[in-house]
Amino acid sequence: MDLPETMNSVDTQDEHEDEGVRSGPLWRHALWVALAVAAGVTLGWLGALFRIGPEEYGLPPAAPGALWPYLLAWAAIGLGLGAVLRFVAARVPVYSPSEVLIGTVMIGTRLSLGWRPEPLELAGLATAALLLVTVWCAVALRGAAVVRRSEDAPGTA
Repeated sequence: MDLPETMNSVDTQDEHEDEGVRSGPLWRHALWVALAVAAGVTLGWLGALFRIGPEEYGLPPAAPGALWPYLLAWAAIGLGLGAVLRFVAARVPVYSPSEVLIGTVMIGTRLSLGWRPEPLELAGLATAALLLVTVWCAVALRGAAVVRRSEDAPGTA
């Protein structure tokens, strides 16, 4: 009786489908960043809707003020974060860059619309988002360097 090489009937390539080097033309990178940022800002705005409407429909607004400056600010912040993520993802495999970008922009937009921070506080939120993305990219770069070193090392099987 011959045993199959692997006992797992599911192809393991599908599990790591999102992790790979994303090379391609600049327009494709720009389109990805724009769509991911638009999704993040939209999801953050939708998450904050219950705090934006009239008081008779739910909770009173957390803070008065215009929404557009915060939506535009997080769109600009998201474009910067997306550029960093896409720059690294074009060189080394980065795990789930879409989820990181959309989630970061969504949380920042949601917090800003419910709280309406001053510019300095908004800059602090943007710095925290940039720190998160930078650490995410640093982990990917470190992992790629370790793999490259292990492949170049003599005596490995």
